[in-house]
Formats: sequence, structure tokens, C-alpha cells
Amino acid sequence: MKNKLLISLAALTAVIGAAVAVAWPRQDFIAASSPAAFAPSAENIARGAYLAKAGDCMACHTVRGGPAYAGGRALETPFGSLVAPNITSDRDTGIGAWSADDFWNALHNGTSRDGRLLYPAFPYTNYTKVSRADSDALYAFMQSIPAQKAPNKPHSLAFPYNQQLMLAGWRLLYFKPGQYVPASTRNAQWNRGAYLVEGLGHCAACHSTRNSVGASEEGLAGGLIPMIGWYAPSLTSDAEAGLGSWEVPHIVELLKTGVSPRATVFGPMAEVVQRSLQHLDSGDVTAMAVYLKSLPATPAPAVEISTDPRVGQVIAEGKKLYEASCVECHGSDGKGLPPHYPPLAGNRALTMKEAVNPIRIVLNGGFAPGTAGNPRPYGMPPYSHSMNDHEVAAVVTYLRSSWGNKAPPVTASEVNRYRSAPLD
Repeated sequence: MKNKLLISLAALTAVIGAAVAVAWPRQDFIAASSPAAFAPSAENIARGAYLAKAGDCMACHTVRGGPAYAGGRALETPFGSLVAPNITSDRDTGIGAWSADDFWNALHNGTSRDGRLLYPAFPYTNYTKVSRADSDALYAFMQSIPAQKAPNKPHSLAFPYNQQLMLAGWRLLYFKPGQYVPASTRNAQWNRGAYLVEGLGHCAACHSTRNSVGASEEGLAGGLIPMIGWYAPSLTSDAEAGLGSWEVPHIVELLKTGVSPRATVFGPMAEVVQRSLQHLDSGDVTAMAVYLKSLPATPAPAVEISTDPRVGQVIAEGKKLYEASCVECHGSDGKGLPPHYPPLAGNRALTMKEAVNPIRIVLNGGFAPGTAGNPRPYGMPPYSHSMNDHEVAAVVTYLRSSWGNKAPPVTASEVNRYRSAPLD
């Protein structure tokens, strides 16, 4: 038995060693076109600031109410807590001492200045597609951010996820650096949209399913965001948030303002629109819309409708709650008054297999972002203080089974799971 254990340990050591040998040096270097590419010129800084908005860098690297880009925001994952670092120009606690090559290696190769492998909560698996020219402009902007002396806090990860050897093995399986390669069969607008969505916009970081070790699966087929407890719907399925049947101007309107004749954004997507997408120029947002609309459609999963007579009782209770609290805005026919009061009839956010988003909106309220194109957004009040778990489940079940909507019922235990979930 002892010999078998030693043999197993030796085999495991060999596997880890092979992973390190292959994955650790897996880097791809492209030199800057010239020192002028990352020089602190007004042009480079302005371009870099625009790209930082496109990548929504501030969202992770800024604590609410804290200095911009000074880090400290904890990202909760199934493997522990990761704390975003300070990326201001402070030389001791930020990235002020970094070179443009150091910055490129972090963005493109997922390695820190000291050679450590970075955790993919920093989405270098997407950022690797960013061009060296854009990386250099981002670097110029980051170096212009006023220095904030804010020492980085340590991560709190469970063993073995806190081991660099484990991360090396993960990279061997799930990461390969490489820039975006334009599709020769597509025009410049489509390729620009693909570059932004797949790279700097890192849409797949939320809108894709993750496996048991946190790696995103290919495509934008939707997935639960474990760090914040929201469901990012599929961007390829018409049963969720697929855009194949949308008109491009309506997609642009949704991304730029947060509201459109077809939908309104809530939850974490509202923050993305407010902090990032509304600041992009119309050409870039249109390119993203064109790309998203072109994604191949995926079939909708079969929906199983319960025939349990007790569900009918829940629906009846939900109807009474709806008539008491919701009908004034959304109407007895569920058509609402878009864009301020979104329609509930045919609303795909209600009929997805995952019911987490409507549960959270009923509990915590629904708030469209305040944007230049929608400066006075309407909001829906929270009901967590006035409805218990059973009542929230009843009203959401009613919404998911009325006006032609067909989706499974919701249970009180599902509601309870998200009652204390973080709001952001």
C-alpha cells in the first residue's frame, strides 16, 4: 500500500512538473511599435481612457466610494476571495514602476511584473486578444492616473487553488495567448465588433457557463455569475437574450442607454451600460450590435410545465399579489408601458430556465441605469421587506406562467437562496 502511494505521488509530481514546464513559459511577446506608442502624450492618454471605459476596468479595480483604480474590491468566487489590485501610478503599491512590456505581459499573457501567474478573475483569457497598440495606449492612460498609496490586500483562496503550480496546470488546459485575428470573410465593421466583444469587452466572462474549475466554455451561451449571484443570459438563444431577430438600432439603443423598445437592462448589466458602454462612440457600439446579431442561434431547451394542482394554487396567490402591487405599472394584460415599465408578457427575462434574475428584481428592485440617453430612469421598488419567500415565489411563478409565458414554477427555497445575495 505504501509503495502504491509513493508511486501515485511520484506520478502526480511528474504531471505537475510537466504542466509547469509547458504552461509557465507559455508566453507570446510582441514589441511596441516605438516608444511613442506608450509615451504620455495627450493623444495616447485620451485613447487609453476610452479603451479603459470599453474594458470597464474601473468596475473591478475601484471600491465603492474609494479612489478610482486603487483596487481593494473583493471578488467572491467558489474557490475563495480574490482582491483586485491597485493599478494607479503609485510606484510602490500600484503599477507606476511597471514598463509597457510589463503591462502587456499582464494583459496578454496573464503574468505579473515579478513573473507570478495571475488568476483569471482578471480576464486575461479575453484581454489576450487586445492588440499591442491598444495595450500601449491603455498603459499610457494608467500611468497618468494620480498615484494612490493603497497596499494590495492578499487573496483568500482555499487549498490547492492558492498554489501557483495548480494555476500552471489550469493554464495548460484552458489558456493560450493570442491576438484577435480578423475574419477574412467579414467586413471591417463586423471584425471591429468581434474584437470589442471577444477581447476588451470580455463579454464571455459573464455570458458563458463555467466548468468545475472556473474555466469559461466557448461561446456566449449564458451562465450563472457565481461572484454576484445573477444569471447572464445566452446571447445566442432567442429563448434568452439572443439578438438575431432584433433591429440593429434597437440593440444600439439598449447598449448605449439601457432601454429600448424591446428590453431594459437591470442588475449588473445596468452597471456595464452606465460605466462602460454609454461612453463608447456610436460606431463602436453599432459594430458590437452587428456582431452580436450575427451570432449563430442555439436551440432553446425544452420547457417542462408542472401539472401539479398545487402549482395552480400558487399561481392564484401570485395573481392576487400582482394585482395588489404590480398591475398599476405593468397592466392587467402584462404589456406594461415600455421603456419605462417593461412588458412582462413575452419577456424573456421571465421565461428563462434560470429564475434568479426575476427573483432578485422582485426582492431588490429593478433599476435601469442613468445614462446620457436615459437621464431620468424609472425604477421598480424592492419587495423584500413586504413579501416573504413564499409570496415572492408565488408572484414570480405567476409572471412566468401568464400572458402566454411558459416557464417552471419557483419555490420559496430558491427565493431564500438569493434574499441575502450581494447587491453588486
